[in-house]
This record gives sequence, C-alpha cells and structure tokens, in this order.
Amino acid sequence: MTTMDTHMELDDFKAAWQTLDARLARQDAVQLELLRGHKQAQARRNLRPLVGGQVMQILLGIGLIVLGVACWSRNPDAATLFATGIAVHVFGVANIMMAGITLGQVARLDYTAPVMVIQKQFARLLQTYLLNGAICGFGWWLAWMLVTMAFAGMFGIDLARVAPSFLYSGIAVSVAGLIGTWWWVARSRRGPRDPLARMDDGADGIRRSLRVYDDLERFERE
Repeated sequence: MTTMDTHMELDDFKAAWQTLDARLARQDAVQLELLRGHKQAQARRNLRPLVGGQVMQILLGIGLIVLGVACWSRNPDAATLFATGIAVHVFGVANIMMAGITLGQVARLDYTAPVMVIQKQFARLLQTYLLNGAICGFGWWLAWMLVTMAFAGMFGIDLARVAPSFLYSGIAVSVAGLIGTWWWVARSRRGPRDPLARMDDGADGIRRSLRVYDDLERFERE
C-alpha cells in the first residue's frame, strides 16, 4: 500500500468520523430540545393549581372590598365599624395586588430562556408567593375577626360594643393561630424526615418545577 493510499484512507476515516460526530451532535440537540419541551409542559402543569388559587384569591379580594365598602359606607359615624370596614377593604386590595403580582410573574416566565435564567425566574416566583402567603395567608388569623365584625356592621351591629367577649376570645384565637402557624413553619424546615415537612404550603408546584429544571441542567452538563 502506497503512502498516498494511506493518506486517502486516513482522510476518509477523518471525514467519516466528522460526519458521525456531526450526526451525534444533531441527535443530542434534538434530544435536548425534546427534553426541554417535555420539561416545559411538566412545569406548566405544576403551576396550574397555583394559578387557580391566585384567581380564587382575586375573587376573594373583590368580595372583601365589597364587604368592607358596605360596612364603612353604612356606618360613617360609628368609629369602630368604620375602621373595621376600612381594614377589610384594605385587606381585600392587598389580596388582589399580591395575587396579581404572582400571576404576573407566572405570565412572564420565559421557557425559551437558558435553564439558569428560568431557574432564577422560578426562584423569584417562589419568593413572591411566600411573601403573598405571609401577608394574605397569615393575615387571615386577624382578618377573620374583622370580616365577622364587618358582616355584623352591615346591619348596624357593633360586636365590639354589644359582645366584647367575642373581641377578647377572637384576639386569643388569632394569637394562638399565629403562634401555631409559625411553629409549623419552623418545624417544617427540619427536613423530609419530619412528617410535617411533607405538608404542602401551596408552593409545592413551584418547587417541583424548580426540580424539573435542576434535572434539565444536569442533563445539559452531561
């Protein structure tokens, strides 16, 4: 075999190897794109309960505003009822605002962005949702009492005046509820070995989506 034949065989081998390498690269790219599409659909499914919950929160906020307006507008001269109606009104606005901000971040998720960018977007969404829960979720331990008083106020009944025991017992229940909820949050951070840590705080869909993109990031690195 001549030297020229040897060079030709080497050139043919290199060309064949480059062709195979290009095909494998295209195959990997197609596989990665298919995986991204699957993960994107999975992440969207994970967020559906959260989106539905935020829509319900907006509807609840509208109801609170209607109740609050009905209370303070009918009792302009009753300081307690007027203040109660304003508080319920403000709490309704807070529910709508926080739900709107959360839904806005969901709508701005860019599933076509690089994986690290998507992970940061989901991390911000998680922070916003937890803040939402702290304001509107924990807030119900105080708001339930104001809502009850506002309902009574629609009929001109001042529970703080005619039933002071309700006010005192309500405050006790609210304080106990807040303490108990904070205790649950602290205990749930101990880790998966604690049964309470497996309880869903409403952000489970976001965390599952973060894990989805963690898996995708590991696949891309490999």
